[in-house]
Amino acid sequence: MATAAKPPTPPPPSAVAVAAAGDVSEVELSEAGSPDLGSQSSGSGSGSGNGSGRSTAEYSGWVYHLGVNSIGHEYCHLRFLVIRGKSVAMYKRDPHDNPGLEPIRKGVVSHTLMVEELGRRKVNHGDVYVLRLYNRLDQTKKGEIACATPGEARKWIEAFEQAKQQGPEMLLRQSSDLQTHERVNTNCGGDSGDDAFEGHEWRYVRTFNGIRFFEDIANSKGGKGILLKSVGVVGANPDTVFEVVLNLDKHKRYEWDMLTADLELVETVDGYYDVVYGTYEPKYLNWWKAKKDFVFSRQWFRGQDGAYTILQSPAVHKKKPPRHGYERTKINRGIPIRAAAPSAIAIASQVDDCSEEQAWCSGKVQPRVTRGPRFGLLAIIVRASTWEIRRLNTSGSSTPKCIVTHTLEISLSIWGRWKRRHSSNFDKSIPFALLSQVAGLREYFTANPALTSDLPSTVVKSKASDPLIIQSELEDTEPNDEFYDALARGESFEDEDSDDDDEDVTTSKAGKVKLKNVSWAIASLALKPTKASVESSELVTNSTAVTIDPSHFHGTLRRAKGENDPNSWSSPGGEKFMIRGKTYLTDYTKVVGGDPLLKLIAVDWFKVNERFDAVALHPKSLVQSEAAKKIPFILVINLQVPAKPNYNLVMYYAADRPVNKDSLLGRFIDGTEAFRDARFKLIPSIVEGYWMVKRAVGTKACLLGKAVTCNYLRQDNFLEIDVDIGSSSVARSIIGLVLGYVTSIVVDLAILIEAKEEKELPEYILGTVRLNRVNPDSAVSI
Repeated sequence: MATAAKPPTPPPPSAVAVAAAGDVSEVELSEAGSPDLGSQSSGSGSGSGNGSGRSTAEYSGWVYHLGVNSIGHEYCHLRFLVIRGKSVAMYKRDPHDNPGLEPIRKGVVSHTLMVEELGRRKVNHGDVYVLRLYNRLDQTKKGEIACATPGEARKWIEAFEQAKQQGPEMLLRQSSDLQTHERVNTNCGGDSGDDAFEGHEWRYVRTFNGIRFFEDIANSKGGKGILLKSVGVVGANPDTVFEVVLNLDKHKRYEWDMLTADLELVETVDGYYDVVYGTYEPKYLNWWKAKKDFVFSRQWFRGQDGAYTILQSPAVHKKKPPRHGYERTKINRGIPIRAAAPSAIAIASQVDDCSEEQAWCSGKVQPRVTRGPRFGLLAIIVRASTWEIRRLNTSGSSTPKCIVTHTLEISLSIWGRWKRRHSSNFDKSIPFALLSQVAGLREYFTANPALTSDLPSTVVKSKASDPLIIQSELEDTEPNDEFYDALARGESFEDEDSDDDDEDVTTSKAGKVKLKNVSWAIASLALKPTKASVESSELVTNSTAVTIDPSHFHGTLRRAKGENDPNSWSSPGGEKFMIRGKTYLTDYTKVVGGDPLLKLIAVDWFKVNERFDAVALHPKSLVQSEAAKKIPFILVINLQVPAKPNYNLVMYYAADRPVNKDSLLGRFIDGTEAFRDARFKLIPSIVEGYWMVKRAVGTKACLLGKAVTCNYLRQDNFLEIDVDIGSSSVARSIIGLVLGYVTSIVVDLAILIEAKEEKELPEYILGTVRLNRVNPDSAVSI
């Protein structure tokens, strides 16, 4: 089989005249009397044919189109993609520079289009970030595009989301268009900071090379040692820093990394997970006598706010047994990971006479390992480290900046000895070398200013004639010609395999717009919304409240009898969560959450072989009981956990009064799927548990409808939301890690509807749940 063509090399970030593959340009098309090309449009207004002069937003830029042609050859072509309204077209050249150019593929964006990040993929000798576009109702209809950076991939996801929102609800309002666009397209926006209070208590230790070092002095029950972290400001955008940290080019790593610079790829598990092998010389740290080598896995995620998290864990791999002349870095017995998803690999055997690494590699013991498809590694979580890279909002500076945090766990006794000796040998230790990588990154970017240029989505004013360039091609697209169909089919309007025009690919210069900086403030407790005020706006308060007796409702997971009762649930208050305040649209202020509006009456914990939808319609469901039928409204949240077997965590929230049809909750209950997807939000918080799980899950709010596939069932007195966690490779990876420690963690979840308009503020919490050390073996088969 022929291999895919090598992706064209994108220009350096400093080149403004030529855009890298994946750069997204948002163009405001101001015209008079131009017909609407999709339906209603987003951006700075809506296009119309009445000559009002209102404008339509267009997203355009270079992407890679990946696929297989009719004779089975893989291809990777550089293409120019245009999204205008609900219409999408793909060209060989930039149609703005080539009037009359016909698209090679075109289609429309409907509410059934889903865009999934597949992560990093190597195409010949180049790395790209792949997006899969598919029909949520028929996943055989799918196609793939790729971008040069993960940041550009996220911008295209947002562009498709905006196209889906055309019609029933305009998420980008004319009253605050520019601010909203900036927040959407840069993925940093207003939701900076955490949405739940963190369980760590960090204390400053000292400063090394301009980088602050901290230790966690909280009594962490989930960890085996002490946590240290180094924090520094790096003069580059998060996408660039992320690329540098993951890059295996030793010549580049030599410039900032003294310890793990000599790396080679052992195996790519998926787009978010790989295994690397490395060596280091003892001469840099004088107490090492032998050459060392090591193997570790890397797992990474990108949040909806644009922040990156990279998890690094020691590992054993059969392709890299102990090497002659090198001393393999000692790996103590690890903490088992429960095998529940493709990213989770379990160690079931115990070895007493030798380490797992030595026994497994020598063939003395064959551990019983549960693994997903394509797995050839044995993972051991022992002493791990994490990277967190988050954009720093700055004002009056043309250089982007981000906060880089490197966290690792070391032996508590070793750290105690260092502290008692006033850290006399700390600068000769492995932890110091690892923590100092932040300082190395900072100096690396300072010495390479070309890497620090920020290329956000550009906003330019277009000529009045510009929309006519692509208008004729897009306006005749049939409504039933979906874009994922256009991507998936083997043939195209022109020869897709021909790349004869690709050398002419350029883009015109576009003036960059400096994004508005946002200052943040934490509101006082007095500003939090009260339950009475929320009930008055969301529920019909002049109706008689129904008495909800908890004894009438029993789920398969029992209610907690006490704070430390394992394998149980409870309903905490909202004071540990931060939500949007009354003035959020102007100053991004968040306030402490109040008491939940809805009452959690039961929780079910099921295990099934296949995905279980429509739980509320099951004859034995709580919703079908006589007691439940008397409740005015029940919200059913069905979290579908991919594993072997699959699990369903089902939560039932009840309102004691009817819901006000005109309220935000009422519009959500009876709204469109697009509206629900854009508003349904969840805030997680690991209260107790292993620190790496805390870092992976985070405390940031997540719009579930944008992250995973959500299906909605509205009948009678209930709304059920089926959250398919397995629909996202990122979510599958995170949930696999969580399930490995689920019997030792306490997790809080808050559910709410995101407020986007002033009349909807302040936000309020719909419901909460605390899951206390849930045991997967206790799940009930159904």
